[in-house]
Amino acid sequence: MIESPENLTILPDGAPRAGVSSDLLSHVLAQIRLTGDEVFSRALEEPESLELDEGQAHIVVVTAGALRMESEDQAPAIIEAGDLLLLPRGPGASRLAAAHPQAAIVACRFWFDPDSLRGMIFALPQCIHIRRAEGAGWVDGMLPFLMVETSGAEPGAALMISRIIDLMVIRTLRSWVHEGHATGWLGGLSDTRIARSLKAIHERPLQRWSITELADKAGMSRSSFCERFTALVGRSPLRYQNEWRLGLARDLLARRDARVGEIGLRIGYESEAAFSRAYKQLFGHPPRVEYALADGPARQP
Repeated sequence: MIESPENLTILPDGAPRAGVSSDLLSHVLAQIRLTGDEVFSRALEEPESLELDEGQAHIVVVTAGALRMESEDQAPAIIEAGDLLLLPRGPGASRLAAAHPQAAIVACRFWFDPDSLRGMIFALPQCIHIRRAEGAGWVDGMLPFLMVETSGAEPGAALMISRIIDLMVIRTLRSWVHEGHATGWLGGLSDTRIARSLKAIHERPLQRWSITELADKAGMSRSSFCERFTALVGRSPLRYQNEWRLGLARDLLARRDARVGEIGLRIGYESEAAFSRAYKQLFGHPPRVEYALADGPARQP
């Protein structure tokens, strides 16, 4: 029997659904999976640059001194001791170099798993900067724990490192939203009216929401709602709804709870062909590939 997509949201153990249904950040981040594989520390002498792997996401924490970040299209920025940088798509054209006689950093390398909602990932900015005052408590708490796992050879250390990096990314995004700096789809969570419409989409993904219904949830006119939603979230309301439902379908396929065509019908597509086209457009491969991978020994969670 196929499980309803409404039941796929990851909830804390024992928590009532009503008590956490408004936690939209958890709903969305549950669809973004990542794997961390390397943690390293560096000491830099001015004007030495920090070399990071192109195309790989990184977290960089300045532990002493300061870094200077330069790029062609933005004014230089100083990253001070205790500050954290999240680079979702790697350094790109930015250059990070010691800003004082010396600087020390800890960097974590990771990548977003291929089946994450890529549109959401690419809607993130090139760099997210969390200052010490905004993240001192959790950065100072997580970093020593991470370094202990890195320096030891305990069984399961690689998994622990990946999980800690995962937590650091989530906590970074949460701080970014909380401080009011968020743009893109995360920015929608900080707008009370748009958040109400997002909440409706997430709680009832199988309902065929119309623009009028979602605008009513937000308490806005249709035109104002569409303009505001698209500006904050980075895609139209109906496109966002469709991508969210396809993400839930991906989880159903991984669980092999039903045939491909049945899953497509369950999330609202009238035919398997239409479902396959939409799925391939978003994830880069048809749903039958996902379904087949669920049986493979190398399948990742």
